[in-house]
Amino acid sequence: MKNKILIWGGSLLAFVLVVVVLLFSFRSRVLQYTIERVITKVENKYPADLNIGNAEFVTWNSVVLNDISFVPHNLDTLFTTDSVHATVSFRSIFKGRVVFKRLQVSNGYLTARKNGEETNFGFLFKKAESTQPVDTTKGRNYGALLNRVIETAFDNVPDQVDFRNLNASYQSTNRIITVAMPYLRINDGNVESQVSILADSVENNMRVRGTIDPGDYNIKASLYAFDKKGIRLPYVKKKFDGEVAFDTLHLSLTDKRYRNEKLTVRGRAMVNNLVLNHEKLNDEDILVKESAVDYVVSLGENLFEVDSATEVRVNRAKANIYAAYQNKPSKIYDLQVKTESVPANDFFGSLPAGLFENLDGIKAQGELKYKMKFHVNMDSLKQVVFNSDLDASEDFKILSWGNTNIQKINGSFVHTVYEYGKPVRTFTVGPANAFYSPINEISKYLRNAILTAEDAGFYSHKGFHEEAFRQAIIKNLEEGEFARGGSTISMQLVKNVFLSRKKTVARKVEEAIIVWLIENQNLVSKNRMFEVYLNIIEWGPNVYGAKDASRFYFGKQPSELNLAEAIFLTSIIPSPKRYRSSFDSHGNLRSHKGYYYRLIGGIMRRRGLITEEEYQNLYPNVTLYGRARDLIVTAPDTVAEDTTQFELETIDLLDF
Repeated sequence: MKNKILIWGGSLLAFVLVVVVLLFSFRSRVLQYTIERVITKVENKYPADLNIGNAEFVTWNSVVLNDISFVPHNLDTLFTTDSVHATVSFRSIFKGRVVFKRLQVSNGYLTARKNGEETNFGFLFKKAESTQPVDTTKGRNYGALLNRVIETAFDNVPDQVDFRNLNASYQSTNRIITVAMPYLRINDGNVESQVSILADSVENNMRVRGTIDPGDYNIKASLYAFDKKGIRLPYVKKKFDGEVAFDTLHLSLTDKRYRNEKLTVRGRAMVNNLVLNHEKLNDEDILVKESAVDYVVSLGENLFEVDSATEVRVNRAKANIYAAYQNKPSKIYDLQVKTESVPANDFFGSLPAGLFENLDGIKAQGELKYKMKFHVNMDSLKQVVFNSDLDASEDFKILSWGNTNIQKINGSFVHTVYEYGKPVRTFTVGPANAFYSPINEISKYLRNAILTAEDAGFYSHKGFHEEAFRQAIIKNLEEGEFARGGSTISMQLVKNVFLSRKKTVARKVEEAIIVWLIENQNLVSKNRMFEVYLNIIEWGPNVYGAKDASRFYFGKQPSELNLAEAIFLTSIIPSPKRYRSSFDSHGNLRSHKGYYYRLIGGIMRRRGLITEEEYQNLYPNVTLYGRARDLIVTAPDTVAEDTTQFELETIDLLDF
């Protein structure tokens, strides 16, 4: 029995050895068979030729493939590589096919080309041909397109690969992008690479580390700047005349769902030392040390939506964001911002350094909460929705000011006027200035005319007039440019006293915060605010304040101004440098001013600010004295009369 077992075992071992020898002997045929199957499968799926110049075993379990290329039919070559070294699964040879366990690709070149509408790569993302008729009334579904791109990319991720000198380029009639990777390693889902990207004359050198799970469409990647230049986004300068740069970016895609022709993706992005630069945002760089977003984004047919579950963090401050854009049948924009209660110190401490100079260094107690809602349908602009609320807890209080003491306007202070970033005049706002006028020494006609035209609700609102801002949005959207501001007197005061004249997003945000502090914390009385406003606003060439203006135009004290003079001074507040356009060469008011006089005078009469007799005696003309007469009457009539009907663009008239 023992001999039989030995004989049987020996025979089996011999058989196995024979099989191994035969497989080893015919492994080249198995390799060739496998390659032919792969080529056939690829070429049946895509309109392209897959070429492999040579393939052979170099050791008992390793293969070298040379001169590989992937060439779309009648188009430029998409991919080539000199050689691929692969480790073969020995078990797969027994099954009559070759399975590569590890790939090492050397000198690979991916070359994407676009000429007009023709590309040598678009076929990779096309859907299979459908027998269903195409609905030409539907718009483009970017969700479906992005879903195909994601699935194609993940489906072609190898388990183990080592790329050496991998290069990629994209070229069209107006754009060239080149990517060079000295190495790219993927090992059981771990990714590591070094990348140099040249686009729009911007070169970025970075290291990349991350993980990828193709089965769950999950990827996490971290990009680290390879040098002190940081990482700069290309095309921002050319397209927007701005700059976006950062040191480190952590980006992840944690979930992807495509249902009912809508793609929803979830993930997280974190950026360190983010630098933003654009003249519409701020005069100088905006630096955000830490920022992050947990995003939920959906794309569908004519739809882009950021779900309200999206949370944005800037330093220590957090907010939930909802944003949506619908292209058809109407263009509709939605934006909502909401925060939970935030410690006041975290709020002020999270403001980007240098962005809001007057607010730097503020210390406070209590909590703040903010919410905002904006909705506009471009086909029905009159229905614009806008509301914004910043609420403070009962114990909210400013403990100490930073760079600027906002309460300085309660007493005398030195005010400097800037034009185009340069100081043009400095004067004291207070009794030490001979041109300073207490509010009770300024004509009630001037005070009431200004309130009527600039901010009728000044003494009742808390610094903001939402309806005015809504009307300004409507006007600006109708005109397609910034044509109307909707600022209250409180906002104009803060702009003149604390801020530059440049129209930037940062300035408007800082303006809103300072106004909120002044009005909601009762830092300055309404009378004092109006008094300062009347003493600093511009009324002509180097003319600032009511007393200076009264003397310049009429040779009077501000207490002596009559109704017609008051309405004239009110009319030029929006454009004081164009004061001469209000007169002809003889010093008479031009005819278009008559509309303004009737409008302002009529409102003042209805509000009981003037009598019926005063209104009936109101005539749209004034008599010039002083320096203004010398500049206007003696000058040749070179200013053409504006024959268009004058429209008052001020917020107080919105209620009428």
